[in-house]
Amino acid sequence: MKLGFVSAILPELDLSGVFDAAVAAGFDCVEVMCWPPGKAERRYAGVTHIDVTTVDAGEARRINDLAESKGIAISGLGYYPNPLAPDRAEAAVYVEHIEAVIRAAKTLGVPVVNTFIGRDWHLSIDDNWPRFRETWPPLIRYAEDHGIKIGIENCPMLFSNDEWPGGKNLAYAPTIWRRMFEEIPSPSFGLNYDPSHMMWLQMDYLAPIREFASRLHHVHAKDVRVDRHRLNDVGTMGTPLQYHTPKLPGLGDGNWGMFFSVLTDAGYDGPVCVEVEDRAYEGSLEKRQASLVQSARYLRQFMP
Repeated sequence: MKLGFVSAILPELDLSGVFDAAVAAGFDCVEVMCWPPGKAERRYAGVTHIDVTTVDAGEARRINDLAESKGIAISGLGYYPNPLAPDRAEAAVYVEHIEAVIRAAKTLGVPVVNTFIGRDWHLSIDDNWPRFRETWPPLIRYAEDHGIKIGIENCPMLFSNDEWPGGKNLAYAPTIWRRMFEEIPSPSFGLNYDPSHMMWLQMDYLAPIREFASRLHHVHAKDVRVDRHRLNDVGTMGTPLQYHTPKLPGLGDGNWGMFFSVLTDAGYDGPVCVEVEDRAYEGSLEKRQASLVQSARYLRQFMP
C-alpha cells in the first residue's frame, strides 16, 4: 500500500508545494485535484493542482519529473462534480471535463480517475436510472479505451440545503453499487471507497471491503464522529451535518486497526489517501499541514 492524501486541503499551494507537504508529512503519494480553474462552488471543490486542459506530452513529462524528484507518486486524479445534474447543459460540461481528466491521466501515466456518479437530487434512485444508463456506459468505455480505471466515491453528497432531499451522488450504498456493476460489468468501473460515509449512514463499513474487493480502485481515509445526543434530537431524517462531524483518522468512530486488517485480507495493495475535512484543523495552512502529519503518524502503525 501507499499512504497519501487528497490535495484539496492545500488549495493555496501549487503542485510543487503540495509534493513538498507530502514529503514533510511522510506520505508516499497524493490524489491530485483537477477541477477546471475558477471559483469553488462548495468546500473542497474548485481546487486545481493540475489543469488537465494543458496536459500534453511536455507538461506530463514536467509533472512526472517533479513528482520523481520529490519521491512522491500521483495516486489518482480527482474531480467530483454532478454529471447527472438536472440541467443537461450543466451536466454536459461536467462529463466533458471528466473526459479531459481521463485523457490527462493517460498522458501522465496515472491509473485512476476519481469522481461521483451524480444525481438529480429531486428524484428517486429509480427515476435517476435512465440518466445513469445514458451517461455512464459511454464514460466507462471512454476510460477503457484510454486504459484508465474510474473510482466512484461513495459519498451521498447530502450535506447542505441545496442537496436536499436525495443528495447529488447515487453511489452511496452497496445495493446501488451492485446495480451499477450489473449494468456496467467493466472491471474499469469501481470504487474510491471512503468508510466514513458508511459510518454516519449507520452501515457496516467493513463488509463492502470483502464483497467489493475487486472493485476497490482507490481508498480514502476519513473518520467521522456520530454525535448520538444530536442524532437522538433530530433523527436520521435531519440534515446529516446536524448529527455527524468529519474528523481526522483516529478522532472519530472508526476502528482503523480493523479497517486495515480487513483491507489487507481482501488483498488491497493500492493507495490509501487521507481526506482532511476536519474543521478543527482548518484555521490556517499550518494547522492543515499539521493535520496531515498527525494523520500519517496515526495510520502508519496499521500499514504493511
